[in-house]
Amino acid sequence: MERNAQFIGQSSAFLDSVERASRAAALNRPVLVIGERGTGKELIAERLHHLSNRWSAPLVTMNCAALPETLIEAELFGHEAGAFTGATRARAGRFEEADGGTLFLDELATLSQGAQERLLRATEYGEVTRIGSSKPVRVDVRIVAATNEHLPALVEAGRFRADLLDRLSFEVVTLPPLRAREGDVEVLADHFGRRMAAELSWPHWPGFTKAASEALESHDWPGNVRELRNVVERAVYRWEDPERPIGEITFDPFASPWRPAEKAAVAAPAVEATAPPAPKAGPVIVLDCDDLRGAVHAHERALLEAALQRCRFNQRQTALALKLTYDQLRHALKRHDLLDRAQ
Repeated sequence: MERNAQFIGQSSAFLDSVERASRAAALNRPVLVIGERGTGKELIAERLHHLSNRWSAPLVTMNCAALPETLIEAELFGHEAGAFTGATRARAGRFEEADGGTLFLDELATLSQGAQERLLRATEYGEVTRIGSSKPVRVDVRIVAATNEHLPALVEAGRFRADLLDRLSFEVVTLPPLRAREGDVEVLADHFGRRMAAELSWPHWPGFTKAASEALESHDWPGNVRELRNVVERAVYRWEDPERPIGEITFDPFASPWRPAEKAAVAAPAVEATAPPAPKAGPVIVLDCDDLRGAVHAHERALLEAALQRCRFNQRQTALALKLTYDQLRHALKRHDLLDRAQ
């Protein structure tokens, strides 16, 4: 999330996590922040720094997954001139840059075993040694680390040092995913929508239609708050009438009838290739039944399945083919548990 973003939410699960981080901020101890992508781990790290007595010192951030394994140790601990090919001059590492402040290690679980060993020594003894040097440098650094992995399981698998985990896990703040934050989707969507409307110089914020709001609430949000922000901002800027509530939501920006076809799976055995094609789904005609509602339900589902197949499971094309609005189609697909089969 953006560094100038705010904490927005009212669910107890979210507020409990923020409160735990706030209480840990004043202590000069390491903190682990756990959460899925897009849940605000970097925001928690910033809060831990700014509410501590280190707030006036540097907050240095390093994404451990953004560098190749061969450069991570040099980036963390620094190096002397000539320590390796390309090291033309000495350089301080992130630990030295963060001296007196906070070092935020994002994607902690991607650290190599060698970097984990050196990190353990730095946290245990408060000193680092640049690559190519034999003289340790004293540093006063508070470590905040984040990951979306379950670190105890990585310890069991031999991919993460147990002693390093013990050293870093004085406090663990686990952020809830957006789908577990009851009531927060509506609050966040309104915030992001108003912000985008102001950026577009709309005269006022028209809000969302009831159907659009229900679609936002029912989405699973695998990308959490970051995904929600993109979906809402995209919906606002694509909406052509700022006087009317926004009624169209696109969750998948890649959805298109012209998108490149996916690579074919491994070819089936020749004996299966000669099998006759499966019959296309079509309307079910019931001439004699004792359950009208059930027959109508089955007939509607069959029509939807057939239309989805004809339109290659593209929802917009299917809605046009059935002369329905996008929202009407979404409700029908949800009623028949067909949303996961549509794009």
